[in-house]
This record gives sequence, structure tokens and C-alpha cells, in this order.
Amino acid sequence: MGIEAKWQAGGMQFNVETASGHTVILDAGPKVGGQNKGPRPTEMLLTGLAVCGGIDVVSILNKMRVGLTRCDIAVDGDRAEEHPHRFTTIRVDYDMEGAEITDAKAQKALVLSRDKYCSVAATLNSRLEYRYRINGGDWVDVGAVKLEA
Repeated sequence: MGIEAKWQAGGMQFNVETASGHTVILDAGPKVGGQNKGPRPTEMLLTGLAVCGGIDVVSILNKMRVGLTRCDIAVDGDRAEEHPHRFTTIRVDYDMEGAEITDAKAQKALVLSRDKYCSVAATLNSRLEYRYRINGGDWVDVGAVKLEA
């Protein structure tokens, strides 16, 4: 699975094509040279977490036959003040309604999603590997390169 992001010269916009054939535009705000033509990458990270977990929770609760009629998810996060402004805490709030939903069933669905099924939640603990190439040359592993001052 993968995506391809192509920079649109002259700003900070990237057009992204997903492995499933969808196109998404991501951009930065004017403060950092963008034109606000799409969501920020960090917003998409939170979106992915919400929807990945939401799909799990809806599926699990449907299998429990709780008569789920609404599942709204809000995700927000606190970010570090220093670069890279990473998320230090992310809160995922589920607001659900259903005829037979109980605290025990809701908690079971959320824990199963968080701990077993949600690949986005699990990915937030992943190892990242970076590499690059210039002008069609060979790929270079950033970990193998000593940067000069």
C-alpha cells in the first residue's frame, strides 16, 4: 500500500493519489507559503485515526447487535511548542447512540479498535525510514548519510 504526493510548484500544495485511486489535495496556510487549498497533513493524520477507529467500532458494535444509530467522532490533540510540533496527546471522543448499547459494549469496542484492529492507532508507534534520490540517481538511506554543517 502506498500513496504518491506531487508538489505543485510555486506554493506548498501537494496533490496526493492514493493506492485506491482517490485524489486528495493537501496544502499549508498562507503563514508558511501555502494557499489553504486543502487540509493540513496533521489534520489528515487525525482524520485517519478517527475514521479507522470509527470503522472498527461500528463494525464491532454491529456484530454485538446494539442497534447503533449514531457514531460521531471528534479528535483533537495537544502539540509541542517546539519543532517539530508533534502531538503530545491525542484525544478521541466517540458520541454514540443505539437501542442496546451499554458502557461495557462501548468500552469493549473501543479497546478492541485501539489495541487490536486500528492500523492508524498502531502506526503512531511505528519506526520511520527516510531515503531520497536526486535527478533520478540511486536511492540513498538518510540513516547512512552524514550531514555536513
